[in-house]
Amino acid sequence: YKRVVTSRRAGLAVVICWTVAFIVGLTPMLGWNNLKRLQQNGTIGSNLVITCQFENVISMDYMVYFNFFGCVLPPLLLMLVIYVEIFYMIHKQLNKKITSSYSDPNKYYDKELNLAKSLVLVLVLFAISWLPLHIINCITLFCPQCNNPMVLLYIAILLTHGNSAVNPVVYAFRIKKFRTTFQKIWQQYFCCKETLVLDFQQSDRKDMPNLQPQPATPLQPAHVGDFKSYPPLELQLQQAPLELQDEQRLKTPQQTYKLHPFMEQNAA
Repeated sequence: YKRVVTSRRAGLAVVICWTVAFIVGLTPMLGWNNLKRLQQNGTIGSNLVITCQFENVISMDYMVYFNFFGCVLPPLLLMLVIYVEIFYMIHKQLNKKITSSYSDPNKYYDKELNLAKSLVLVLVLFAISWLPLHIINCITLFCPQCNNPMVLLYIAILLTHGNSAVNPVVYAFRIKKFRTTFQKIWQQYFCCKETLVLDFQQSDRKDMPNLQPQPATPLQPAHVGDFKSYPPLELQLQQAPLELQDEQRLKTPQQTYKLHPFMEQNAA
């Protein structure tokens, strides 16, 4: 993750997203609107004065074919497929119950599962907020004689506007790093309190643990005369010398045993 998602690539992704958004939003101003249709049916005069209502100005062909079928529905379906695959992989790894000597894979995948749930929640809220308006637009285009209640249209428009305000709340409540960052920004810029410098370079996301079992390297005995010592003599010499004692004791939580010197030599 750290190797793929660099600061430069993240910034480039943000620029591309905003560029596409500007192109999609400004397309009606570039000519895909109802001006020619209004001039043909005589609704608008030479002075180009018209009641500024959304359906009078914006073409439903643009809203349905370009905006909904082209820019909203395919990414929505693609993200649903991706998240289904993510959940499948995470549950598959959790069911394996693999252990690693470096970290706990179950803990890693639990964290990834919680993050995926948060992002799916954002996706679901996006669908709930935007699909009603697009469905109404489809009804308006394909069924012109159908009567759409204005109350439903206003509710759908409010949902689309409210979606932008919901996302930061979801991030703050579901993702700890977002919540901490929001608190620091609030305290520093709105409450005028001194806080620690915000570090946007660090990431809480850790590298994926190594799930492949590492083969244990057997200790090779070091021959000293006719005796063998474990671990090798070189490792023994690197260890800090222990305090010499007259009697060595092997302690357990229940009892204390004294070993005979001959037993101690055999144990060594």
